[in-house]
Amino acid sequence: MQSGPVVRAMVLLVAAMALIPLMDAAAKSLSTNYDLAPASIGFGRFAAQFVFVFLGIALSRSILAQRIQPDRPRPTLLPMRPFIHLVRGALHGGGSMIFFVAVKYMPLADTIAVFFIEPMLLLALSAVFLGDHVGWPRRIASVIGFCGALLVVQPGYELFGAVALLPLLAALMFATYLLIPRRYGAGEHPVTMQLWSATGGMITIGVCIVIGELVGAFDYRLTLPNLGAEIALLALMGVVSTVAHITIVIAYQLAPASILAPFSYLEIVSATIFGYLFFNEFPGGLQWVGISIVVATGLFIFFRERTLELRPAPVGDARAAPTTGLDD
Repeated sequence: MQSGPVVRAMVLLVAAMALIPLMDAAAKSLSTNYDLAPASIGFGRFAAQFVFVFLGIALSRSILAQRIQPDRPRPTLLPMRPFIHLVRGALHGGGSMIFFVAVKYMPLADTIAVFFIEPMLLLALSAVFLGDHVGWPRRIASVIGFCGALLVVQPGYELFGAVALLPLLAALMFATYLLIPRRYGAGEHPVTMQLWSATGGMITIGVCIVIGELVGAFDYRLTLPNLGAEIALLALMGVVSTVAHITIVIAYQLAPASILAPFSYLEIVSATIFGYLFFNEFPGGLQWVGISIVVATGLFIFFRERTLELRPAPVGDARAAPTTGLDD
């Protein structure tokens, strides 16, 4: 039995959440171990994404690809709404840059913990601007998931000062970035959207680097990577970001943001794993309790929405249509 679009969206988002902390860990390593400015890391990350996506579009439109899969929709270089997707890229680029600044000074897990106000913002914004119905099960699941995330990272109160405003601002920008595919993504190819997201990100961060050079702010200045590990880490960030964010775009085109928001908490699970592997941060007993809560929250939403999708509608019911999970 095939799953409906909401369940497929959940699976895609879970996969993306497993990948994204790998990019954050690479950014932290570049800024702390290789002394690259966070703005330069952000620019390199979007430049790598632009190159990979552009090459992907070129290959998909090649004569060989068209002969192998003649009926498959092809990404284009120009979207239907260029300005909208440049704005989306600006939000993505600005949010990523200031998050990388925060990661430089704060522990990776704690930075992500502050950033996890984003699903709450996403629920609120989707209700206000998209008209999504946010039922009590999803509200409660979001709150429980957020509490579980806090147990995982155990953030100290001393971190919620001026530096903590950076991941908070990044969360607001990223929540807005995620809403745009739901409102303006219909008919757009996800790969084309990522090309313009990379373009908008490079433009935004490039302007910030120019300003940083003028005022002498090191975190926003241009620092060039050396050949070897630094280039490899930047390339890794570009690949991970491209794959993860194309997956996110597809997920948010398949299902409402209000349904998918709780699954963002699964990122904290993979962040904990990468924190242990790369920074020797091993979860304590309380953190494992939090991980269990996060996983349980996602599974609850997953099985609930799958049940709603597979539930047959009453014969003759005017509402007999594939459910989108909005009837809770």
